[in-house]
Amino acid sequence: MRTEVRFLLAVGLMFLVLIGTNILFPPVVPETEAPADSLGVAAGAGDSTLPGVAPSGPGAPTVTVAPTEPSLPSGSTNVAPPEASASDVPAARRVLVEGPLYRFEFSTYGARLTAAELPEFQSLNHEGVVQLVPQGTQGYLGERLVVGADTVDLRRAPFSVSPEGGLRLSEGGGPQTLTFTYRHPTDPFEFEVQYTFEPERYVVAVHGSARGIDRPLLLTDLGDGLAYSEADSTQEARMMAYVYNHVDEGVRSVPLVRAEPEVVPGPLVWAAFRSKFFVMALLAGESEESLGDTNTLGGLLVSESALPGRIHVQTAQSLGNDGQFAYRLMMGPQEYSRLQTLGQGMEEVNPYGWRFMRPIVRPFVSIITGILAFLHNTLSVSYGWVLIVFSIAMRILLFPLNQKAMKANLRNMAVQPLAQEIQKRYKDNPEKLQKEMMRLYKEHGFNPLAGCLPMLLPWPVLVSLFFVFQNSISFRGVPFLWLPDLSAHDPLYVLPVIMAVSMFLMQWVGMRSMPQTNPQMKMMMYFMPIMMLVIFYRLPSGLNLYYATTNLAMIPQQVWIANERKKMRGRPAPKLSDE
Repeated sequence: MRTEVRFLLAVGLMFLVLIGTNILFPPVVPETEAPADSLGVAAGAGDSTLPGVAPSGPGAPTVTVAPTEPSLPSGSTNVAPPEASASDVPAARRVLVEGPLYRFEFSTYGARLTAAELPEFQSLNHEGVVQLVPQGTQGYLGERLVVGADTVDLRRAPFSVSPEGGLRLSEGGGPQTLTFTYRHPTDPFEFEVQYTFEPERYVVAVHGSARGIDRPLLLTDLGDGLAYSEADSTQEARMMAYVYNHVDEGVRSVPLVRAEPEVVPGPLVWAAFRSKFFVMALLAGESEESLGDTNTLGGLLVSESALPGRIHVQTAQSLGNDGQFAYRLMMGPQEYSRLQTLGQGMEEVNPYGWRFMRPIVRPFVSIITGILAFLHNTLSVSYGWVLIVFSIAMRILLFPLNQKAMKANLRNMAVQPLAQEIQKRYKDNPEKLQKEMMRLYKEHGFNPLAGCLPMLLPWPVLVSLFFVFQNSISFRGVPFLWLPDLSAHDPLYVLPVIMAVSMFLMQWVGMRSMPQTNPQMKMMMYFMPIMMLVIFYRLPSGLNLYYATTNLAMIPQQVWIANERKKMRGRPAPKLSDE
């Protein structure tokens, strides 16, 4: 069962108990695949060859630009001479780009990204830092140019690089550019791509050009997804997905466990791979304002991957008459504020819950994460203690409302015999029954749902916290006491047990104050904690910590309510007045 479904079931059961028991069991006194031609895909066309570049092979898909067919330079039928021998190809070199936030490794063989490390984040499934590019790939960001029926595969071409020693960025320093260039030895064909890095941002600005070739289609390898980095690889695999934002149809996410080869038609604003906490995205244009007919992605080619359980994604982008292209790369954590600054709806790459929930959940998530971060920075304590303080503070703030609700429940208890008498007296006269019940509501303030609203107020917070721990990287790998990671489940299952026991105690204290116990309510007292234990035991330990603390903080209030109920036993019951 998916984590979101499990949690939604838990919330539904809690709503059922809160509302259903008030109504049913009141206290008693004495819940596309696109057509292939949308990108101009044609199978079986031959590839052009370059010195040191192997052809793509027979039957490899090539892409033509529709509706205008690109053409080769006048008088030319191929962009490359006969294949060169292996001795003419320079040996591949590693080129490093190191900054405070990242360490990227490129290869001059195809100008491909072969490694992307994030030094600020430790991997939780092996020693070392988080690595975005999985082992076994041939590198990401390789380029192909499609011209008519020919494909120029630059992913195996020897590039020169400037500066040759790579880049080292320092905190507070300015942006620096790494340039890869391929020049054809005989034909007037040249391809250049520039990566501009900033030391304090995970975003890389990419500019490039293809000269000596008319209006090609650029295919860029987005790759085969992100490497695993979480302790629970099973849950992380469920979170892995490729996501894209269509100009007209909006954001669509495809989990890798269900992904199949397809052609995704454009125009697209961006395309990305995401894991539970990290993202690698390609955004069209130099900025959100630069989007246009020539600055959007033409679509995606999704094909089988050599890695098990994955798919390979390539983005398609048409180049203008000048052969220029530009896009941005985001390779880093899924921090909502960082993604939001990118524009183009990038914050929706891993949204909070289903679409119908987002307008309600998102404001609560923003407020709660702000409060937790404020408490963490102000009190200078771990997030575990912050959650405990936050839970108790929530109960203190809601105490006046809860007290009002409980007084309403006590008033309902006193009037309940009158309601039963009316129902018995006028059971054969529905019209009179309704009239008398309305008079009872007016004279005595009897309302079966009077105590529900204050009890429901904490649930938006609980739902929002679920998505905070599910999506927010702030809690990733944060330990507390015996818990290695607040964003993962309790490995010893201590907190789920405490949560279930505290729920049982709250109900037990409340039922002890009642002279008679409804059998259904007694069954619910035992059934609900067990059900919640089954549902919550695999949910994030931070969520269980919050919920268990909230329940424990609620028990003193339940004791007070129980004492008030006992005081009412000796009072004479109100009598039904005559009309």
